[in-house]
Amino acid sequence: MFEGITENLTSAFSAFRGTGKITEANIHNGMKQVRKALLEADVAFDVVKDFIEKITAQAIGADVLKSLKPDQQIVSIVHQGLIDLMSGDHSLPIKAQGQTIIMMCGLQGSGKTTTSGKLARMLMENGHKPLLVAADLQRPAAIEQLKVIGAQVGCSVYSEDPTKSDPVQVCRNGVKQAKAEGATVVILDTAGRLGIDEELMKELQRIDSRVNPDTCLFVCDAMTGQDAVNSAKAFNDALELDGVILTKMDGDTRGGAALSVRAVTGVPIKFVGVGEQLDRLEQFHPDRMAGRILGMGDVLSLVEKAQQAFDEDEMLAQQEKMQKGKFTLDDFRKQMRQIKKLGSMTEIMKMIPGMGKVVDQMGDANPEGDMLRIEGIINSMTLDERNNPDKIDRSRRNRIANGSGVQPAEVNKLLKDFSSMGKMMQDMSNMGLKDRMQAVKQMADGGMMNPGADIRERKLRSKRGPVDSLEMRKKEKNKRKAAMKAKKRNRKN
Repeated sequence: MFEGITENLTSAFSAFRGTGKITEANIHNGMKQVRKALLEADVAFDVVKDFIEKITAQAIGADVLKSLKPDQQIVSIVHQGLIDLMSGDHSLPIKAQGQTIIMMCGLQGSGKTTTSGKLARMLMENGHKPLLVAADLQRPAAIEQLKVIGAQVGCSVYSEDPTKSDPVQVCRNGVKQAKAEGATVVILDTAGRLGIDEELMKELQRIDSRVNPDTCLFVCDAMTGQDAVNSAKAFNDALELDGVILTKMDGDTRGGAALSVRAVTGVPIKFVGVGEQLDRLEQFHPDRMAGRILGMGDVLSLVEKAQQAFDEDEMLAQQEKMQKGKFTLDDFRKQMRQIKKLGSMTEIMKMIPGMGKVVDQMGDANPEGDMLRIEGIINSMTLDERNNPDKIDRSRRNRIANGSGVQPAEVNKLLKDFSSMGKMMQDMSNMGLKDRMQAVKQMADGGMMNPGADIRERKLRSKRGPVDSLEMRKKEKNKRKAAMKAKKRNRKN
């Protein structure tokens, strides 16, 4: 997500590095590259033009803080500009009393039915009782698809025979059924088309006028770029949308739709779909998205994911073991399984500030495959070996390697890396969050996160200050001379 625009913007900001102060000349030069990066990301031309004019006006003559470099000042201005570009009311209003009716609309193939299921799942997690209404009578198997999704998330689905009903009737009867079941939220999964046509708009307008939904959300495929923005504008002109849900943000999208849709339509993005699984729907936060676009990471979203996925008691027990230096391979395996719940390692690393460059350096490396191989090695050990890895000798290494389908050298490397990592984790467990993040960044800068590298302990200097290399060589030379004289004396004696 946003890989291309992140790389191009990073390159654009390099124009400001090494300059003593911000001048009009280097601002215009840098902004040309920022403009190019945004246009290549398929951001609407008018949006780019207004954005660059606004950022340039703020940057020219801006006082550079003494503690910041010019490129950091420009990044700060662009960061705030991106937040303003995507700002708006991103919450989903749900009535405290009575029913809230949400109408889902969009083109065929945008992921509308799946997104309806994802939204129902999210609402259920927040304590609401939703009902899905299968109002898409146009696409074959759409009703069955919604029923399957409803069963997967544990949500009721209302449907009627498409040959004996029409979308308006289905929606009205669905609302009545919701009242009978005590559902607090009704999600209407309406029909789509391959393209915008008059028949589709009239059908949606009839549902809008007769059912009177509280919120109308447009679901659009982020991979279609400006076509998604144009579709959102057409739907907004016909229905007055309340929000947009961008799907397939985990795919090969250039990010133009996310940056353009708010400025072109005036409608805020409410949610983004970041995967096919039914739990892969995230609330949209402009500040966090701007941070991701600029390669700053997204720690808040990562922490929220961790709070939902991790077993708090288990994590506290593991932290206590780390502090005491009793963290075992069995604990390490449990921690890996917890991390897997957050998603792919590449995605997780990109959410940590400073780790984006590390991901780029990984190339074709497969962190998920590495984790599976490590877990396989640990699974081939006995409980006693997992708790006491020092007991693993050559014969045991060979047995573990045969059991996990790897070479003995890989087992040996895991044991060495775990020994070094255990000491580092013990030190980090006693740090605060800020110090931990700094430690992770230092590890990344030193190549520690390179999947092809060995994990080694970092040698710590004493507080005596930097070593004078000339003085050290002189001392070593004098030691050698003293040793030679001692040998001569011994021979004479």
